[in-house]
Amino acid sequence: MNTAATSHALLGVKLSELTTSKFNHNSSVVCFHRKHQVSFCSHTCKASGNSNSTVSNLQKLKLDEPIKNIGLAGKSFCSVGVCTHPLSETESDSHVEEEKVGVLLLNLGGPETLVDVQPFLYNLFADPDIIRLPRLFRFLQQPLAQIISVLRARKSKEAYASIGGGSPLRKITDEQAAALKSELEAKKLPANVYIAMRYWHPFTEEAAQQIKRDGITRLVVLPLYPQFSISTTGSSIRALQNIFREDKVLSKLPVAIIQSWYQRYGYIKSMADLIEEELQGFNKPQEVMIFFSAHGVPETYVVDAGDPYKYQMEECIDLIMQELKARGIENNHRLAYQSRVGPVQWLKPYTDQVLVQLGQQGVKSLLAVPVSFVSEHIETLEEIDMEYKELALKSGVENWGRVPALGCTTSFIADLADAVIEALPSATAMSASSSSLISGSSSQEFKRDPVGYAMKIFVGSFLAFILLISPRMLSAFRKPVV
Repeated sequence: MNTAATSHALLGVKLSELTTSKFNHNSSVVCFHRKHQVSFCSHTCKASGNSNSTVSNLQKLKLDEPIKNIGLAGKSFCSVGVCTHPLSETESDSHVEEEKVGVLLLNLGGPETLVDVQPFLYNLFADPDIIRLPRLFRFLQQPLAQIISVLRARKSKEAYASIGGGSPLRKITDEQAAALKSELEAKKLPANVYIAMRYWHPFTEEAAQQIKRDGITRLVVLPLYPQFSISTTGSSIRALQNIFREDKVLSKLPVAIIQSWYQRYGYIKSMADLIEEELQGFNKPQEVMIFFSAHGVPETYVVDAGDPYKYQMEECIDLIMQELKARGIENNHRLAYQSRVGPVQWLKPYTDQVLVQLGQQGVKSLLAVPVSFVSEHIETLEEIDMEYKELALKSGVENWGRVPALGCTTSFIADLADAVIEALPSATAMSASSSSLISGSSSQEFKRDPVGYAMKIFVGSFLAFILLISPRMLSAFRKPVV
């Protein structure tokens, strides 16, 4: 959406004061502006919606607290103005050249070998943004994560073995980082580009320490997730803020966080380009159903926690289809959500169920579009390319195609570079006085009361075991995961 200070449904932002807008085909970025002015835009910002809307300072977001319940009907997530700018008027080229700029790419991470699978799964499920337990039962987090990771390890290893024995995500992200660095240099902004994976190496902590050692003076944080979700961008930012706020040097580092960018025209155009190209591989391109498969999240994230992911995903699909229609491509399309696990309700419709329905309805040609992902990994290479393809063909679909992830597509990387440049002038230091993002973390609790902590882990392990021995739970948690 914006590239400087998107706040979405996070605390510290009153959604009733915010409005949204579609991208402008003549503009490179949709960015926030404050109530009175946008000090970091060198060109005139044309207000869209309520010109008196207000956005809180990004660094005041309180990710350590639960996101409030926000009804989506009639609400929108941002106040925007359309503006394009290389740099602020108040910052000369010479001033920028004196600084050491850093860009931090955030991503999920993945096991690089089969040996890595179980500890990777543990890191994943130990994250309170992945399994959101009530505060009273938070002591169950680690025992649950341990048991679930063990139960799921065998099936997940089989899935990773089918795509070569590990995730290619680290390699692809390294390539994207190198391409982004080159593009920024071509745009006259030398920058160091770092990678912070949430659940595997290089971890956020490793990247933060490297940024500190390199003496970076201004940082742009760029999640490699087009749409915001509590479980992806939100979790990564929470971890990052926790690290920065506890470090005397990093807490003073000016940081700009790009929280979503699914509305950027460069991204929309790049997706439309890939779809248009793949459609040409069918004998009758006009008859192909364009099938967007997005990673799902539990319904409670959206309904109870105010996660804007569903809203943003639907808007993203609308924008891509508008771009395709502008090119004369009028194909039908569907959106569904994949990768659900556990016994709870996830966003619907489910990808596997919709594929069966489409086959029964007589759809013969289908083009799958993994719209949540910009890199190939287990959910594209195994879940979509193998599981869903097989299901679709068994259900009556005769012609199957799949749009590749954006990867290092030139137009995509160029747009990411523009986003970084546009966000850079808005960087401000994170508050060192703010409370810790994850109150009562395991390490802090252990230091305060090691005996009590050990008892909680013991009791939690027992309760978790009882909970998970039911056939329904065992079946749910044995499904492969990213």
